[in-house]
Amino acid sequence: MKILKNKTAAVTGAASGIGRMLAVNLAKEGCSLALADINAPGLQETAILAGNQVKVTTHIVDVSRREQVFQYADEAAESHGGVDLIINNAGVALGDFLETVPMEDFEWLMGINFWGVVYGAMAFLPHLKKRPEGHIVNISSINGIIPNPNNGPYCAAKFAVKGYTETLAQEMHGSNIHVSCVHPGGIKTNIARNGRVNRAMFGLTKETAANLYEEKLFRTTADDAAKIIISGIRRNRRRILVGADAKFLDLLTRFFPVTAVTLSTVFSRRIAREYASK
Repeated sequence: MKILKNKTAAVTGAASGIGRMLAVNLAKEGCSLALADINAPGLQETAILAGNQVKVTTHIVDVSRREQVFQYADEAAESHGGVDLIINNAGVALGDFLETVPMEDFEWLMGINFWGVVYGAMAFLPHLKKRPEGHIVNISSINGIIPNPNNGPYCAAKFAVKGYTETLAQEMHGSNIHVSCVHPGGIKTNIARNGRVNRAMFGLTKETAANLYEEKLFRTTADDAAKIIISGIRRNRRRILVGADAKFLDLLTRFFPVTAVTLSTVFSRRIAREYASK
């Protein structure tokens, strides 16, 4: 989608983080916005930040609820006269071990991080097909390429998003629909602080675990991440890697798939132990 001006973009998870900065930067491109989130105050703040140069509508949506997502798609298309771009960005985090994670927490995360993506793509696809050019952007993660311990549900969801998105891209090949899968590395957002932490390695508390991510692993700003994603959309990139860490880990996994997973295990344990001893 080389031209974004006068297009309409729907963005989920728009109340904060990458979603908020996608909205702000898309507005600068002259792109109208249909913004969705479950956080009403945060959503209104994003709408204000996006400015009044383009049309902005806000929609309170729980992306894990299929009927709400389909209603959102219909309302967005009706309000804006159509939708050209959907960015399925909403996501949550969960710290626990696969052996001990409660099923209801696993289902909660999958409902948002995986099914929210599927619902968003399927709800908006009929509307996108009515446009000269449509684009579906699904946010996976570097953890959809390489896993790390104590993060199993999140990794499972992001690997699923990758498989779903790449298959959808195959099936849309030759049509007017472009499909992109985004793999951010460590992005400076509140996802770790706002997530659920049931059990962490070496007894880390939720606050200490969040500090670990923010101080050691989150390197790229949400604004920079949004700009990289928008650049990839303009170029119709099927895979968009965000951050030097994502690019490095992607290459490491391509060339040394078993070693990469082992190194991820060792590094995760070492840094968690370091923080636990503070």
